[in-house]
Amino acid sequence: MSDRAILHSDLNCFYASVETVLNPEYRGKAIAVCGSTEDRHGIVLAKSEPAKRLGVKTGMVNWQAKQLCPNLIIIPPNYEYYVKFSALVRNIYYRYTDLVEPFGLDECWLDVTASGALGSPTDIAEHIRRTVKEELGLTVSIGVSYNKVFAKLGSDLKKPDAISVITRENFRKKVWPLDVSELLYVGRSSARRLNEHGVFTIGDLAETSPEVLRRLLGVNGYQLWHYARGEDTSRVMHKDFVFPAKSLGHGITCNADLVTEEEVWRVMLELSQDLGHRLRVHHLAASGVQLSVKSNDLKTRQFQRPLPVITQSPFEIASCARSLFAEYDWRRDVRAVSVRVIGLVPEGRPFQTDLFTDLSRFDKQKSIDDTVDALRNRFGKKIVTAASLMGDIKVPSHSDRESILPGMMHK
Repeated sequence: MSDRAILHSDLNCFYASVETVLNPEYRGKAIAVCGSTEDRHGIVLAKSEPAKRLGVKTGMVNWQAKQLCPNLIIIPPNYEYYVKFSALVRNIYYRYTDLVEPFGLDECWLDVTASGALGSPTDIAEHIRRTVKEELGLTVSIGVSYNKVFAKLGSDLKKPDAISVITRENFRKKVWPLDVSELLYVGRSSARRLNEHGVFTIGDLAETSPEVLRRLLGVNGYQLWHYARGEDTSRVMHKDFVFPAKSLGHGITCNADLVTEEEVWRVMLELSQDLGHRLRVHHLAASGVQLSVKSNDLKTRQFQRPLPVITQSPFEIASCARSLFAEYDWRRDVRAVSVRVIGLVPEGRPFQTDLFTDLSRFDKQKSIDDTVDALRNRFGKKIVTAASLMGDIKVPSHSDRESILPGMMHK
């Protein structure tokens, strides 16, 4: 059986490149797409190649980027355009295969195994690279390989506007000398743990006993061992495939620090209103809640707990988050709050998860939630508002809708 032909296409400096297409006067200049400094999201989201060459990095605070590059042009994000360009690029991919799996807005895997009539995998990659540049003015780096992990690695080997090929014959020479952190799914924590045990390169990882890796990293360690050895067999999903949601989250960073428990409760309640609505839209219910709290020294703590019932109720979600917050060591003011519903199951009548819960109370709450949701769908989100959310409160200025787009503006 012949090898698969997998491409990984990565749009170079995507947000910044789209801004350059929309505003040709930016071409050749150092630009950075950044969150708002006033809203405490003043970090670099994307940068152009000239800015990158001057040391500007994604995640860098705006003022640090300005220090490195005094002539840096800072641009606020325009997500609606990024989404449109992402869709246009995918339409180009669909000309070659319908096995196109997104990995964020700017990256996709393509399985072109059955596209031989259109040329070799490298020929197809070259056609895509040239077409994206000619039709949309964007550049892509493409990795060509026989599995998804190495294709992704290939797209990172040479940038911008380049093609790299990793085969069964050359992967030991090309891949194994790379730092272990370059391998997909090896995060900072895993890389640090591996380094502590003498595993510094992907080759080191491939030659380490899988049982040792399992002890270090659990089941993930065994999977990474297979990846390092070129034994990834995961499929590229069809373009219409929708991954089942395992959780939904909504988090915010506030304009001003939250200094009382009541202020934090109001924020959690506001976040939970949105989560309850999204559960209903997706016909799901939650069996647990996860709360993340970032203090003003930028340290984050996270807690989670099962709900007393499997539910869609915003009030029950917020109440569970509030009980979790009671476990937070209240020593510093709060900078950011994130609420996530976990253990998602198909919607239905509230289902109790223990023997001591009064289910009738939750049935009444569900009736209230159904009525509120119906009113909001008909007359708008603000037609019914919790009393505690009315008045002079610190309304979050920015939301991190984790399951949609990082940085999308809140309300």
